[in-house]
Amino acid sequence: MRIISGLFKGRPIRPPKNLPVRPTTDKAKEGLFNILNNLVDFEELNVLDLFCGTGNISLEFASRGSVSVTSVDSNPKCAAFVKSTFDQLGYTHGTVLKTDALRFAQSTGGKWDMIFADPPYTYENYQELVDSILKNGLLNEEGILVVEHPAEVEFTSFKELTQTRKYGRVHFSFFELES
Repeated sequence: MRIISGLFKGRPIRPPKNLPVRPTTDKAKEGLFNILNNLVDFEELNVLDLFCGTGNISLEFASRGSVSVTSVDSNPKCAAFVKSTFDQLGYTHGTVLKTDALRFAQSTGGKWDMIFADPPYTYENYQELVDSILKNGLLNEEGILVVEHPAEVEFTSFKELTQTRKYGRVHFSFFELES
């Protein structure tokens, strides 16, 4: 795994072997960020990364100059790794929270321009997670929610769904609030 663009471009991400994660592949991550390049100005984004795992996506946003990155994961080893990586890179606008992502989405009063969620593929609450994010006002006006998920998960019941992209076994669904 590596950071693909920005200030920290080319830096490897070397998490401990014992983390219970399935990092987004470099191919899928490149595809995602190619789409986002046409949708957002990274240097104006406040980002929330739910189920951050190794911090792969958080670090990509940080490298591209995002205003702030809040990374959430319930695993203490994942949270500690992301925090230490922010520190090693000297990224001072990163916040790492060790908490349950769904509970966080249901209770936070924060708002973000970009929310990325990558639950484990066996996660049973995809619909509830998306509903909580959209209904609890976590997105700023013109904000974007991206959910990484397996093929069998679909979100066609959400009117906020704008597109779904596939990269191998990885699917990204994009949501935006109606104006």
